[in-house]
Amino acid sequence: MPDVHELVAPILSIHEEMRDAVVAACEAARATAEAGEMAALTDIEHDGAGDTIYAIDRISEARLMTAFETHVASRTPIMLIAEGLPDGGRVVLPRGAREKEVAWRIIVDPIDGTRGLMYQKRSAWILTGVAPNRGERTALSDITLAVQSEIPLVKQHLMDQIWAIRGETVRAQRINRLDGTRSALRLHPSQADTIAHGFATIARFFPGGRDLLAAIDDEVVATVLGPVRPGKGQCFEDQYICTGGQFYELLTGHDRFIADLRPLVERVLAERGQALGLCCHPYDVCTALIAEELGVILTDPEGNPLDAPLAIEPDVAWVGYANDALRAQVAPALEAALERRGWLRDAPSSTGSSAAAW
Repeated sequence: MPDVHELVAPILSIHEEMRDAVVAACEAARATAEAGEMAALTDIEHDGAGDTIYAIDRISEARLMTAFETHVASRTPIMLIAEGLPDGGRVVLPRGAREKEVAWRIIVDPIDGTRGLMYQKRSAWILTGVAPNRGERTALSDITLAVQSEIPLVKQHLMDQIWAIRGETVRAQRINRLDGTRSALRLHPSQADTIAHGFATIARFFPGGRDLLAAIDDEVVATVLGPVRPGKGQCFEDQYICTGGQFYELLTGHDRFIADLRPLVERVLAERGQALGLCCHPYDVCTALIAEELGVILTDPEGNPLDAPLAIEPDVAWVGYANDALRAQVAPALEAALERRGWLRDAPSSTGSSAAAW
């Protein structure tokens, strides 16, 4: 097996190439934007069975295969896994190589947070996880290198880049895109022992089941912090529509607890005659290693270590706690709320759609 350390520099370089291309396109589109929209980049290019692909997504996707074939697959054969690729989102590189020759499976989200970026509301992220090839059994837990790079807003001159190799120190740098200078960045998850007066969020980004998710949110907070006091805010939420961005908020100490439970509402929605909308997928959580190496605790809804196959299709439900004390405070209330609704895997009525059941 080749040394994973040899992949750090080329993947960082690929991320920077993709980031610069997206930022340049945003700058060009911004110059002609109307009503605050990036008109040329918000067009829908493809709306198939998976996530909707906007014009902005194609900018990085167009460079994805070529960059990995040139900078990574030239060293050793790889399987590249990403939405939008041919052959069901899995391509062996260099072209002509055979799957049995693959050393690494590399899963990528070229732009996580498309919607926030194309309206210039919030940074997006490029996400990459690298795992030794174990065939179809290869999973999130096999990832040994994770890299995530910020795609900044046009008005933003600083951008962060973070990477981790399993069992080693997490590395991070802050880049000034005006003059190219780089400085080391120290990351510290919150050490608070309560969600009181901090950010604690249950994701409910899109229509469909938001009432169900909000009810769990209110129930968990009431159990943990007690009833609302007049004129007081017990804690706060931040609906960052980007899993990589949510991880960033946990590992930088901005957020204390985040849960994305969207796949669990599928059964209830079906009973209402509604479909489950967009959910998190394995490529969205492929940089979980970075958070875990910093001490952030990531689990499935039942409290087991977060895991999922390295594929583009499965829906993933996950829970993140900035530290053990926060997990001890929040997890019992969350798991009790889910169990009462029959949403956990062992409950007779639980959904089987999430990767937690994988």
